[in-house]
Amino acid sequence: MSAGGWTLNLTAELDLGPLFLKLELQAREGALAVTGPSGSGKTTLLRILAGLEPRARGRVEVAGEVWQDSSTGRFLPPWERGVGWVPQDDLLFPHLSVRENLAFGGGTRSEVTDMARALGVLDLLDRRPRRLSGGERQRVALGRALLSRPRLLLLDEPFSALDRARRASVQATVLDWTARNRVPLLLVSHDDRDVASLARELWELSRGELIRLS
Repeated sequence: MSAGGWTLNLTAELDLGPLFLKLELQAREGALAVTGPSGSGKTTLLRILAGLEPRARGRVEVAGEVWQDSSTGRFLPPWERGVGWVPQDDLLFPHLSVRENLAFGGGTRSEVTDMARALGVLDLLDRRPRRLSGGERQRVALGRALLSRPRLLLLDEPFSALDRARRASVQATVLDWTARNRVPLLLVSHDDRDVASLARELWELSRGELIRLS
């Protein structure tokens, strides 16, 4: 799937109790961002795309492939969608080292080493997640997602624990990797700098609906 020919078509409804999501999204750029207030459903949007919200009703089509269509009963499970997922809580495997967490994505030993070097965690490969800072865990989670060779990269506030210098370096790594591998990404972030650095198309999620801003 090339970023240049990438399309995302989503129509979905999901009742979250106090919030009812009625989402429509048609995107044709290689990178887009979704902003909006806390509690507006941004993380749920990513979960729908990742196949983690089977209660959602509607249709999800990525690059011409239907991942979900409630009218026909089609539902592609998460492990068949090929999504690289970096949630706010990094969800690293606590019993595995940094090296093993990175390798879990499927990369070779040399690819793991190269990714660790690019993300600035090369000297942490033998540590367990409990001995890492929040920013270090975020970088490992991001590296694991990239090494899984995703067809779509979903990022949920992936740089929130990074200082300005490290954030710029990691963003450059993400941009370079997605460009070289022609992988589209969808970013959820409250940070305007992250949005400006990574996204070419901007949407806002407010009151359960998506609005295109640029």
